[in-house]
Amino acid sequence: MKILLLEDDFTLSKEISAFFTSKKFECIPYYDGSLLLKKYFPYEYDLVILDINVPGLNGIEVCKGIRKIDIKTPIIMLTAFSEIEDKLSSFDNGADDYLVKPFHFEELYARVQSLLRRKEVPQQVESKIVIRDLEIFEEDMKVFKSGEEIKLTPKEFKLILILAHAKGKVLSKQFIAEKLWDYHIETNQNTIEVYINFLRKKIDKDHEVKLIRTKVGYGYYLSDQE
Repeated sequence: MKILLLEDDFTLSKEISAFFTSKKFECIPYYDGSLLLKKYFPYEYDLVILDINVPGLNGIEVCKGIRKIDIKTPIIMLTAFSEIEDKLSSFDNGADDYLVKPFHFEELYARVQSLLRRKEVPQQVESKIVIRDLEIFEEDMKVFKSGEEIKLTPKEFKLILILAHAKGKVLSKQFIAEKLWDYHIETNQNTIEVYINFLRKKIDKDHEVKLIRTKVGYGYYLSDQE
């Protein structure tokens, strides 16, 4: 297994690399975001770990650049900050996970293992999901409403897929959070409301029939039925 690491703190980078080497991973370190992106080759690594605050391009910009050529390799963001804006920006640009410094290496390892397990599970892809005038093309990662393409971030697209695959079943915030991030974190549940609002603005705004619905006290579901 090969891990690509972007971390400008030399000591921390060396410690992370040594830790994953002890776990039988090959860890390739970079210290500059611009250099990493120039050298990046799609699907060469099994997982990418990006510190946000690094020289050159920051981690979020690097994540965005990677996602333009590689949509599948899992990405974990590292940062010294825990503001919700940093989290949303990371997820909106294609990150799969987010870990705030300082952290225990075993927790980082658990996150890595979780993402790698998900990567190995074959996903059954439907060619097209249709709900009224909403069309979701899972393989192409595209969404259309009334024939017009709706631009979604990677996390927004994953959220609409989770709702669509439930086929009208009400999903709790906890269930959605675990599907989006593969493990249970309390703050992620609160973030679900933010993403639901993002989707509603893009998919339901200016449309008479609202598809993204709330069952108060229970959760969210996708349906064209009242």
